[in-house]
Amino acid sequence: MVFGFIKKAVDASTGKLRQGLARTRSALVGSLRSMLTGRRLDQALIDELRTRLIAADLGVATTDQIMKDLTAAWKQGRIGTGDEVLEFLKGDMRQYWPAESRELRWAASGPTVILVTGINGAGKTTSIAKLGQWLKDQNKSVVVAACDTFRAAAVEQLTIWSQRVGVDIVKHQMGSDPAAVAFDACQAALARNRDVLIIDTAGRLHTQDHLMRELQKIRRVVAKVIPEAPHESLLVLDATIGQNAIRQAEEFRKAVDLTGIFLAKLDGTAKGGIVVAIRNQLGLPVKFVGLGETPADIEAFNPETFVDALFSD
Repeated sequence: MVFGFIKKAVDASTGKLRQGLARTRSALVGSLRSMLTGRRLDQALIDELRTRLIAADLGVATTDQIMKDLTAAWKQGRIGTGDEVLEFLKGDMRQYWPAESRELRWAASGPTVILVTGINGAGKTTSIAKLGQWLKDQNKSVVVAACDTFRAAAVEQLTIWSQRVGVDIVKHQMGSDPAAVAFDACQAALARNRDVLIIDTAGRLHTQDHLMRELQKIRRVVAKVIPEAPHESLLVLDATIGQNAIRQAEEFRKAVDLTGIFLAKLDGTAKGGIVVAIRNQLGLPVKFVGLGETPADIEAFNPETFVDALFSD
């Protein structure tokens, strides 16, 4: 009975991810099948394959490593036809994630604090709503802090989402000190005995020094109220912008001690290979992926499930 339940849960997860990766699968795996079927493997085909993988935003470094592995297997006689390449790629790609924890870091006692950052337009607000829904589904009580006080729309949107999801929200008037909102939210999470506090922050570019300093101030205030907080610092990246997301993350990491990535809008891109590039180029785990517009459209990232969904028929 237990194994049957687990299998159903895994199948459901793979199915949702498979649907979310439809554009990437069509653009990458579909085109590879048409290119590889019925052909002998040679250097020209390997070079053509490299171009296709880079176009899918796996990144040059990752693609070159895959091509190195593929070329070695070809020269050793382990594969010799285009039809064998996809299965080789599927197995090889699974090795690109180290054995690491992609679980959320929970506080030893008191509320777990999750700081969420990212630029405007990345999908930060909806990602917070999805994260709130996911946590509720894990039987966690949640409060959200609306610390993006620079835009009235940000507070309004987060209020609407918190009501839809059914989580508490702490907010101040537009223009208020974001750190003061974070302080009050920490106090509320403690007083109400909530399991998780999610802190929204102003959408910012790495060139906006005053906002980066504000973010660091929020972190200091939170740590004073709740020791060792924030326990997670997640950067929301827009999957549709491909390699630009990598550059954003590199700059954010200079100002914030990031613990993981929430990759939003994965369903809206044909370049889902960015998931692989993020891990290999940044050394940061993708912890969650967004796969649609509703709060339920979220998956905790699992490499095995991702590769299976990407290469499914």
